[in-house]
Amino acid sequence: MNVREAAAALLGTVSERSPLSAEWPDLDVDTAYAIQDEALRQRRARGETLIGVKLGLTSRAKQQRMGIDSPLLAWLTDAMVLPAGVPVPSLIHPRAEPELVFVLGKRLAGPGVTAATALAAVDRVYGGIEVIDSRYADYRFTLPDAVADNGSSAYFSVGPVGLPPASLDLSLEAALLEVDGQVVDTATGAAVQGHPAEALALAANALAARGLALEPGWLVLTGGMTDAVPLRSGSRVAAHFSHLGSITLSG
Repeated sequence: MNVREAAAALLGTVSERSPLSAEWPDLDVDTAYAIQDEALRQRRARGETLIGVKLGLTSRAKQQRMGIDSPLLAWLTDAMVLPAGVPVPSLIHPRAEPELVFVLGKRLAGPGVTAATALAAVDRVYGGIEVIDSRYADYRFTLPDAVADNGSSAYFSVGPVGLPPASLDLSLEAALLEVDGQVVDTATGAAVQGHPAEALALAANALAARGLALEPGWLVLTGGMTDAVPLRSGSRVAAHFSHLGSITLSG
C-alpha cells in the first residue's frame, strides 16, 4: 500500500475497517499527514472546497490516553458543514462533542506564533458541535491511523452567535452538553490546551513546519471541550454555551 492507495481506501470506507497500521506496521505520523493531504487533494478534485482546519486530541486526558503531548491537525471542507436543522447523515459510529470555533480575520503563519498573536488574528468566535466518526473498528487505532483518517472527521455545525474574542474570557466560556434533554457533561475553554488560543497557535506552528499557514476566512475547530458522546439514530445532542448560544443536532 502507498500514500495514494491508503487515501483512496479511507475515502471509500463506508463501514468499519481495520486500522491502516495493521497492513502498514511502520506507518509514521509524517507519512500519515501525507495520506491526509492526498485525501484532501482527491476530495478537492471531486469538488470540495478547503475552508479550514480542526484540532484533535487537545485535552490532556485524551493526549495521555494516546501517549502524546501535542494535538493532531486535520482538514475541513465545505462538504463537512452541517446546516442548522439538518439531521446528521448516516455514519458508521458517530459521536458528538462541543467546540469553540474561530473564524480568522487575517493570515496566521508560524513559526513562533503565541496564543496572544494567534488570538489577534481571530475575527469572531462561535460555539460549535463536531461529529466525529472513525472508520476504524471499535475506535481502536494508533496516532498515525487517526492522522491519516483526517482526525476521525465527519461533520460540524456552527452556532448562531459570533462574538469578537476580546469580548469573552475564552478560558472560562462554558459548554453544557445534553443528550435527549439530560445533561451529560460540562467544560470550559480551559479544557482545550489550557486556553483555545493555545490550540490555535499550535495549529499555526504545526502547519508552518509543513510550509503552510492558516488563511483569512478559515474556520478553526479548536478541539473537543468534553469527551465525545455517541449520536444514536433518533437521539438529540445539544451544546449550550455561556455567551455563544446553543446548537442541537439530531441523529
